[in-house]
Amino acid sequence: MYEIKVFREFSAAHRVEDYPGNCERLHGHNWKVEVAVRTAELDSLGMVMDFRRLKEVTDGALEALDHRVLNDTPPFDRINPTAEHIAKHLFVEIARHAPVSRVTVYETESSAATYFEG
Repeated sequence: MYEIKVFREFSAAHRVEDYPGNCERLHGHNWKVEVAVRTAELDSLGMVMDFRRLKEVTDGALEALDHRVLNDTPPFDRINPTAEHIAKHLFVEIARHAPVSRVTVYETESSAATYFEG
């Protein structure tokens, strides 16, 4: 198996509704996002996929979240904007354009959530 990853960032504020602590108050993060694509076979150029294309697709998904209050931004106006929900949302959005295998969203350097299917 082969796997490639790209790392991107976005800035956004959120509040975790009904959380019994500080995270219920509006606060922001410089979120880091890791997107992985996995395959058993390489393409004719010897690549899993072009890094540039994966970055473009990922940036397109992040554009709707960057510099926003996530609680006011669909779909997080209906579901809590937790790292877990953000990871799944990005997975679904990116998977429309690339064969993504997993997405990891870092709230901080030491706290992350990953979404994958399987």
